[in-house]
Amino acid sequence: MPETMLTFARPHKAIAALLFLFVGIQCSLSGAAEDDFSELAYDDAGEFNFVRVQFDTYYGGGYGYGPWSIDFPDADINFLRGVSRLTNIRVMSEPIVLRFDDEGIFNYPFLYMLEVGQGGGLSLSPNEIDNVREYLLRGGFLLIDDFWGQRQWDNFYSAFSQVFPDREVVELKPDHEIFHVYYDIDGPQMIPALFRNDDFGEQGINFATNHAVLDDDGRVMVLINWNSDMGDGWEHTYHPSYPTRYANAAYRLGINYLVYSMTH
Repeated sequence: MPETMLTFARPHKAIAALLFLFVGIQCSLSGAAEDDFSELAYDDAGEFNFVRVQFDTYYGGGYGYGPWSIDFPDADINFLRGVSRLTNIRVMSEPIVLRFDDEGIFNYPFLYMLEVGQGGGLSLSPNEIDNVREYLLRGGFLLIDDFWGQRQWDNFYSAFSQVFPDREVVELKPDHEIFHVYYDIDGPQMIPALFRNDDFGEQGINFATNHAVLDDDGRVMVLINWNSDMGDGWEHTYHPSYPTRYANAAYRLGINYLVYSMTH
């Protein structure tokens, strides 16, 4: 890594106290009209922007529109709206897309990627592997969302294990701090896609789990949201056929992960 590469500041944990502006989620995003967000406090120099990871798959490139772009850009924009409305974090209004080998990732504490089990799984170059490993060890946070079933897990893990071949992927239990850092959540939630419900999962699995790769101090570097689709919860916030409770769960989880990433 070049010595001149930018790194992002890690705020002290005490800043978490400043984030508790909104108490509860009874006033849900999905109960509001889209026009209600026209006056939100967007800030070009804000603390948070949504960064989606563009990636290649084993069977195809990531350029243009591939699995990496599912739910884009509505999910990204709506999550920024949710963060602005439900916390005191200043957000930027336009989400961006970066690849792991882009040095720009070091300017952002939070990355998001999804559908990592499609197309035979991820295809990561040596530069991508080295760069994202350095990013995570410096204090970055990666949220992986919306992939289902054992086959997609195996596809994902066979490639991503190259980033940290010597670190175990551990399951996070409901009492882990990440579920209680902002909203008090009873562990992982199975958030279904549009026109599905949480009685029946996809790919033959009917429950959600969260897994993580930890650094040497026990900090979550990579949060793996398996058998759940937060992106659909954000994307379909205003869809009349998408139940409010699923969208609310998606915002609660996403904001918890974000607050954790900015305070650890």
